[in-house]
Amino acid sequence: GARHAIQVNGATVGWVIASPVERLTRSTDINFDKQQRRTSWLIVALATLLAALATFLLARGLLAPVKRLVEGTHRLAAGDFTTRVASTGQDELGKLANDFNQLASTLEKNQTMRRAFMADISHELRTPLAVLRGELEAIQDGVRQFTPESVASLQAEVGTLTKLVDDLHQLSLSDEGALAYQKAPVDVVNLLEMAAGAFRERLAGRGLTIALSLPDSAQVFGDRDRLMQLFNNLLENSLRYTDAGGQLLIQGEAQPGRLVLTFADSAPGVSDAQLGLLFERFYRAEGSRNRASGGSGLGLAICTNIVEAHGGAISAAHSPLGGVSITVTLPLDSDLPRDV
Repeated sequence: GARHAIQVNGATVGWVIASPVERLTRSTDINFDKQQRRTSWLIVALATLLAALATFLLARGLLAPVKRLVEGTHRLAAGDFTTRVASTGQDELGKLANDFNQLASTLEKNQTMRRAFMADISHELRTPLAVLRGELEAIQDGVRQFTPESVASLQAEVGTLTKLVDDLHQLSLSDEGALAYQKAPVDVVNLLEMAAGAFRERLAGRGLTIALSLPDSAQVFGDRDRLMQLFNNLLENSLRYTDAGGQLLIQGEAQPGRLVLTFADSAPGVSDAQLGLLFERFYRAEGSRNRASGGSGLGLAICTNIVEAHGGAISAAHSPLGGVSITVTLPLDSDLPRDV
């Protein structure tokens, strides 16, 4: 075997001798060694193949939801808001798929509302403009004389356009949170009685009676002008849509921490489907879109923003008198944060 000298101070003091490697000489041992080597390589190859197969299947299962989300995102970015992806589990990818579907649903709803909003605006503006154009062309052609009556008709259509533009401006400001609210303690009962008193003569002119059942006082922390606008819109709504000879009942109940106001009018009523659409913009429950009998359809939408700005809630239900009942809930002064 290999021999290496051990030297100390230049003198050899010993040797390290490694025994030689034993070599297989018998054919049986040599064949056994070769068989073991082949078996080891076969095991390594099979293990590698199985690992690759398992990794491929696992990666495919994990990447399939990601691939669906990527494809859905591309379609959503292209403007296809009807895109939905399948959610196959409750893991993180499944929750992400559910959030993606919720986002797509919200975008689809917003797109539908935007299209309907633009169509409604064009319709509302086109009607009075068409009337104005017809009136002016009739006067220009000599078909109709330029009289105080024709001027009054033109002024009425201009007033309609002005009211619509003002309502749109108010609604856009309230949506952006840009409406100015000068909040202070306000007696809502006194404010509502003033609004009802201002409408009493107009209601009587249509044969409508109004009755109030309110507590002595109820103080909220709010904007006096905006609350008056809220009550005026609700009273105007009942005035426009209640048949002659009907009635309007305004009730108030002071509950712990809140004031509940109910505006219930008589027939005509609305269907269950229409009831859920009363607070939609430009929605009017009458069958035709005649502006002589209805407003711009923005009054209740503005009411919703005013009530929410005061920390309250507004809802609609069927009235026991046969019409519609609007319920306004406002927090009382002691329970509302002083956010002006």
